[in-house]
Amino acid sequence: MRDTRAELLLQAETLVRSRGYSGFSYGDLAAVVGLRKASIHHHFPTKADLALALVAAYDSRYDAALDAILAQANAVARIEAYGRLYLGGVADDLGCLCAVLAVERDTLPEPLRAAIVRFFDKHIAWLERVLADGLADGTVRADVVPAAAARLVVATLEGALLLERVLAGTTGFRETLGALCDALRPPRAGLVVTT
Repeated sequence: MRDTRAELLLQAETLVRSRGYSGFSYGDLAAVVGLRKASIHHHFPTKADLALALVAAYDSRYDAALDAILAQANAVARIEAYGRLYLGGVADDLGCLCAVLAVERDTLPEPLRAAIVRFFDKHIAWLERVLADGLADGTVRADVVPAAAARLVVATLEGALLLERVLAGTTGFRETLGALCDALRPPRAGLVVTT
């Protein structure tokens, strides 16, 4: 049996991640899914309702992924695993749903803006805890400030996702992720670091 709501969410997410919130209509979604616009309105009365459902589903998938990543051996391995979550977007030429929506922040309804902020706040808080744990066990450089570094991780990965979609693809993204992780690791014994 066809799960129309799930199919609408799947196709709408692809449309938003590739075109942006303003770049697609219910007509576009109806054409992709093979429904009338009225059928879409039955599930999601407004475009804002649809976008809120998209963010909620995206957030839920990330929650499960973040929980699984905690099984990694140390903080830098967790950051690397977190970064690999972005690789699918690079490979599929799709932006991060919440970052794509954030670009249009000023035109979005307030509840949608608030959902995007919650998504990023949650990720930054999670990364901050991961980095603090790494400081405590010595797997992260001693001079890393978890709050600032957590924002740096998100900014770097979001920027790399955007940039490498037009430049070097997954290879460039992997190189950026590797450089980010190397910058978080403590210097190796006997290695002199100059500033």
